[in-house]
Amino acid sequence: MITSPADRIFVAGHRGMAGSAVVRRLKSEPCQILVADRDRLDLCDPKAVDEYFEEQQPTGVILAAAKVGGINANISFPTEFLSENVRMSTHVIDAAFRHSVRRLIYLGSTCIYPRDCPQPIQESYLLQGSLEMTHESYALAKIVGLKLCQAYRRQYGVQFHSVMPTNLYGKGDNYHPDHSHVLPALLRKIHEANARGDQSVTIWGTGTARREFLHVDDLADAIVFLYGLADPPDWVNVGTGVDMTILELANLIASVVGYSGEILTDTSQPDGTPIKCTDMSCLHKLGWRHRVDLDQGIRRTYDDFLNELASGSIREV
Repeated sequence: MITSPADRIFVAGHRGMAGSAVVRRLKSEPCQILVADRDRLDLCDPKAVDEYFEEQQPTGVILAAAKVGGINANISFPTEFLSENVRMSTHVIDAAFRHSVRRLIYLGSTCIYPRDCPQPIQESYLLQGSLEMTHESYALAKIVGLKLCQAYRRQYGVQFHSVMPTNLYGKGDNYHPDHSHVLPALLRKIHEANARGDQSVTIWGTGTARREFLHVDDLADAIVFLYGLADPPDWVNVGTGVDMTILELANLIASVVGYSGEILTDTSQPDGTPIKCTDMSCLHKLGWRHRVDLDQGIRRTYDDFLNELASGSIREV
């Protein structure tokens, strides 16, 4: 755990779903939280990043800032997903080293692992095969950030390390109709179908691809746990170790929303990686486990979605 009020922790990407969850979790810790809005600090500008570190002198960094999106967004904007994510990561990690930051945790993604690697996915499978093409640019950018942290740690002995969360969902998610991830996309689509009284909803792909989902509050708790370890792994999976098919997910969301229509599949659209489930042995051995099961988490998320919708604060980016 974080024990010193002298800790000044910069949460990069504090307005995103993961970053905002980290900020909420850190508020229960005796530390100072540093944040900067995008109009104040452009993480793609190395000079601005360096000046911010010089001015604020953080002792720790949680690097949650990223350009993210679902299959459609990744297919449509591969240049931006690669270029912007590499620039943000390298600028913040380099500045953290130059300004003597003691601890940096970098948020990656389990999409870094090979498309057809054995299941469940162990950390050692990194770079042991080809990536899934629908998110190759994003995965490459995240691998660069992970490897840069590992290189700084190996060469200079700094505590820069990474977490690889599985598919996240929860408060503050992105509900853009075309560019969001699968769970928020399905939640919004099924909610709107229910509101219109539609007899059916069509989902992308065959519905047979399997995915694992982690509530973002569990990720934030895992990050704080890892921040307090004296010798954390260079990178570690963060998930539940439990997966389901996309069709099963759609039916679960429908039951939460109260939608009784038919769930149809569009097999002309891609499934992405056939199966992706993490091996959680490493983090479990270190002493951390998730607390929010998927049914409970979706109910909480749907309540948050309805509140955001009513207040006009829903994210659509």
